[in-house]
Amino acid sequence: MGLSTSEAADRQKVIDFEERSDLVLKVAQVLHANGQSTDDTLAAAQRLSGSLALSATIIPRWEGLQLEVTDGPDRLVSLVIAEPTGVQMDRVARALQAIDDHAAGRFKPSDLLETIATISHVPPAPTWLFTIAAAAGAAALSVLFGVHHFTAVALIIVSAAAGAVLRRTLARYSDNPFLQPFCAALLAGIVGALAVRYELSSSLRLVAVCPCMILVPGPHVLNGMMDLIAARITLGASRLVYACLIVLAISAGLLLGLGLLGVSLPPGVPGREVPIWLDVISAGVAVAAFSIFFSMPLRMLGWPVAVGMAAHALRWSTLAIGGGPALGALVACLVVGLILPPIARRHHMPFAAIGFASVVSMMPGVFLFRMASGLFQLGDTSIAIDQLLAPTIADGITAFTIILGMSFGVIVPKVVYDRITLSGSAKP
Repeated sequence: MGLSTSEAADRQKVIDFEERSDLVLKVAQVLHANGQSTDDTLAAAQRLSGSLALSATIIPRWEGLQLEVTDGPDRLVSLVIAEPTGVQMDRVARALQAIDDHAAGRFKPSDLLETIATISHVPPAPTWLFTIAAAAGAAALSVLFGVHHFTAVALIIVSAAAGAVLRRTLARYSDNPFLQPFCAALLAGIVGALAVRYELSSSLRLVAVCPCMILVPGPHVLNGMMDLIAARITLGASRLVYACLIVLAISAGLLLGLGLLGVSLPPGVPGREVPIWLDVISAGVAVAAFSIFFSMPLRMLGWPVAVGMAAHALRWSTLAIGGGPALGALVACLVVGLILPPIARRHHMPFAAIGFASVVSMMPGVFLFRMASGLFQLGDTSIAIDQLLAPTIADGITAFTIILGMSFGVIVPKVVYDRITLSGSAKP
């Protein structure tokens, strides 16, 4: 016996309701899994659900998203796996643009669903470009830290490029997020140790450290801090734990590579001053390199590079008048936090990714690695503990205060901007 006209209409309505709900969930999944901040992901999902005549509530977690959607008497609860371990700016930018196109009437829901499915499989930056960016980024960081010899720069370029190729090769065979940074850091440690053995590296050990600096997971730190500030304790803590585990994998690989040849990172070694013009140019190269790591469309490189260079000039000026590294990072990152949020929203860029790319050269990776090396050396009874403990603690405190200053400098203006713009858009 066939369905009546009213029963067929009700069934079609339920199917349509499920399809619209699935569309909201898939869009949120793409954003959440590819580096978009939680606040911006939720705002985009709300905007899309409103254009689909749905009332949606999304609960973000580390392991995925839970969606509760209502449309009159109809109610649906759905779950999707979407661990936020990736940073793919191109996917996020395309997804946000697709939402705007749908809201403007240029996409039907069925077309949007097909578009999102395509976006979720957009590949990252090609290996050749990724490799060039790794080499250029590591070289730029070495200049910022005061490298003096061309031979050391050449070794850094080769080590970072080889590490990039190794990471892409390993990605074909393993999805483990810690294997790639560990192996790349291990290679950098071995190259750095050889450089020390043949007297091609100074006490700064930049040949070993700089290729590891480009592995630091800054976007996850910023997203985690933003979640903690928004009282999403579980998600924020999970992001930070994930970032810390990656840093631990990098440190373990680096120290193992150095230790194979009996070399270590001496803690407490002072850095070298760099002229402001060289500092700013190198910072711009580093920003461009990290933007490519995060698969940013090349047409969007201008803003983060310009803002990053301006921020580094401000940091250099702060240090020149006697401010410490933490204060310099805080002042510079405040500028980034004030300028980038409206730009990120206008151009559909993940704020955490471009924010980190703009300030990456200020990340205290050197201090973290030296602290890890110092803690490891404390077990060596042949070394005087009193000569090792103080600089190790100093490196750790310096790293902590810089990360804290950077996080608050970038995040607080972003949070204030979001509250103002979102509350303003919510008004009738």
